[in-house]
Amino acid sequence: MLVVIDVGNTNITLGVYNGDELIANFRLTTKLQRTSDEFGITLFSFFQTKNINPQAVEDVLISSVVPKIMHSLTNAIRKYFNIEPMIVGPGIKTGISIKTENPREVGADRIVDIAAAYHIYGGPALVIDFGTATTYDYVNENGEFEFGVTSPGIEISAQALWTQAAKLPEIEIKKPATIMCRNTITSMQGGLVYGYIGQTEYIIQKVKEAVGKEIKVVATGGLGRIIYNETDMIDVYDPDLAFKGMKVIYQKNKA
Repeated sequence: MLVVIDVGNTNITLGVYNGDELIANFRLTTKLQRTSDEFGITLFSFFQTKNINPQAVEDVLISSVVPKIMHSLTNAIRKYFNIEPMIVGPGIKTGISIKTENPREVGADRIVDIAAAYHIYGGPALVIDFGTATTYDYVNENGEFEFGVTSPGIEISAQALWTQAAKLPEIEIKKPATIMCRNTITSMQGGLVYGYIGQTEYIIQKVKEAVGKEIKVVATGGLGRIIYNETDMIDVYDPDLAFKGMKVIYQKNKA
């Protein structure tokens, strides 16, 4: 079995592959400070809920954009699984050629998403990850990551409303029944969701104009389904894109 761990700014998601089948996935918050023992015990307890034997794990691959937790997390893998984890970063084979001005500044999360989209859905493609930040990354038909756009995520935008405006309440992020909002909560929901649909469609349109060709648009990320359900400009919504990208990268490095 292979364990893939995606460390994001808000959540850590963990997937377990038995061969080519994703048999389980788990999520925990990134915000909490944890020791290696706390990570190890948490992972073991996750496995127990799905009757997965930790001793059956052969390899662990980690993609992370949060350096400060990596010492505890990697030590937990060594201590509790007796495995030296593979880390997505410089020197690892991804099947993607990064053509941006500074390839080393491209986050591992973007690399695994692009690798999955290109190898599963083909290129050229625009990969949209609705995470803490929303990223729009373009990979061409040759597997070259040429450029990307970054905007505040939906949740960051929502938090800005209720933390920076004293009289605005904390709200659930969902699309209201109509754009004709008649109270504070639905007006905030309308601005967030309709506004984000507009942003998404406009950026997709401008990317298509810039590259001058038809492209596959692939979306992922926790809140991405809300936007995907409201536009016909996204071709595929794949919530497991990061896991699939790490599986692709693992196979390339084990071949």
